Amino acid sequence: MATIRLGDKAPNFTADSSLGQINLYDYLGDSWGILFSHPADFTPVCTTELGTAAQFKDEFAKRNVKMLALSVDGAASHVEWIKDINEVENTTVDFPIIADEDRKVSDLYDMIHPNADNTLTVRSVFIIAPDKTVKLMITYPASTGRNFHELLRVIDSLQLTANHKVATPANWKNGEDVVVSPAITTEDAKTMFSKGVKEIKPYLRMTPDPTA
Repeated sequence: MATIRLGDKAPNFTADSSLGQINLYDYLGDSWGILFSHPADFTPVCTTELGTAAQFKDEFAKRNVKMLALSVDGAASHVEWIKDINEVENTTVDFPIIADEDRKVSDLYDMIHPNADNTLTVRSVFIIAPDKTVKLMITYPASTGRNFHELLRVIDSLQLTANHKVATPANWKNGEDVVVSPAITTEDAKTMFSKGVKEIKPYLRMTPDPTA
């Protein structure tokens, strides 16, 4: 079983899905990606999550993020489950749900934790950058639904910090002040960031969001 760490290449795979055969790299293309794993179809918390993911489709699209989910059940089961999700959540799930009956993808992504269950995938999230590296991993317990506002916030941070020499502080939201990278001197930062630099401590400098 593989162990994935931040910065590793996301393992590629080809698998059946609710929308036919999917190759991960081909599906993502030059986009960011977010992959959700689910322990099984027709599970209550996951039903609300996939419905919420569909409701957030426009927000993910604005950020050039493609969604896909995974469950260890088959594609035909996924199609039936989607009908329930669309009805319960009053939405339309139009992203693929990977069928992983042989646990091939689950093993690639270390989604099966024996301490939780030997056969069912845990509820993980992987955010994948356009260069196919893994930028974030979160694993939730079965009893706690995922926070999609937080996932959007993290994507905003990842995309901002990928293109600018900044980091985002605790509870940061898109458009708020950011932290100047420690690798940059205050003198260079004042040249680099035209909106100004506030030095709170020599190692803690803030600047307005360079994209705002």
